[in-house]
Amino acid sequence: MFSASILLQILVSLKPGCLTLQESFQTCQISRIEFTACAIYNNWWPMLSALMYVLVPMPCLFFGGGSTQFLISRDGGGWIDAAKFLTGASAVGSIAIPIILKHAHMIETGAMLIELVSFFIFICTVLCFHQANLDDDW
Repeated sequence: MFSASILLQILVSLKPGCLTLQESFQTCQISRIEFTACAIYNNWWPMLSALMYVLVPMPCLFFGGGSTQFLISRDGGGWIDAAKFLTGASAVGSIAIPIILKHAHMIETGAMLIELVSFFIFICTVLCFHQANLDDDW
């Protein structure tokens, strides 16, 4: 619940009123799935990937001016390239953390699969936010 509430606050702070009900619902589902993966297997290591969910939108906030437009543009430059790199690294980290924890036998296979489903829902939420950001004329 911690990661989804912070992510929701970050997304709302980008452009007030741009989150739809569906995106809010998906963000809440991420927190439930994260919590479930930890509670079912009585192991709280999977919450480590929730940290990456908080880090993914940060380059957009700091270097992209709060817009997701820079992610699909071919324009470059120091800060824009840094933002693209950090966004990609955070996204790869979100997938890698559960897999690495499973490889180290710190979490069960079921917890890893639940975390990967949570990541898929997170990506769908980000894509919905990106599409809503492109559609709205601010």
